[in-house]
Amino acid sequence: METDLIKTGFFKREEHIKNPVEFKKLFKNGKKASTSGAKLFFMENGLAINRVGFPLPRGYGNAVQRNLSKRYSREVYRLLKAHLNTGYDILLLVYPRNDSFSTRCVQFRSLFKKAGLIKEWKIF
Repeated sequence: METDLIKTGFFKREEHIKNPVEFKKLFKNGKKASTSGAKLFFMENGLAINRVGFPLPRGYGNAVQRNLSKRYSREVYRLLKAHLNTGYDILLLVYPRNDSFSTRCVQFRSLFKKAGLIKEWKIF
């Protein structure tokens, strides 16, 4: 069974938000959605792709915990990105708690649904 890498694919350089100025702009001017343990900041970017960042709050565990948390976040986003509307800058802020892949899936799906970023499903 082959995986369609175009839909789920890898993160390209242009899909990452790395500039601290862009992070601050999203935190200040972006729309927000929140759920237990996570918060979503998003804003239209005028591009054909979504750009995403995974900031963590100060004091989020040690380096191993931070890296694991970001790894979970990137993987869940990668699996969901084919189902999202495009043209947004997205920050997914996760708070320290019981970190697991399944918890992160539920959190992100809930956030994207609240924000209205999930594409409408058409059933024929």
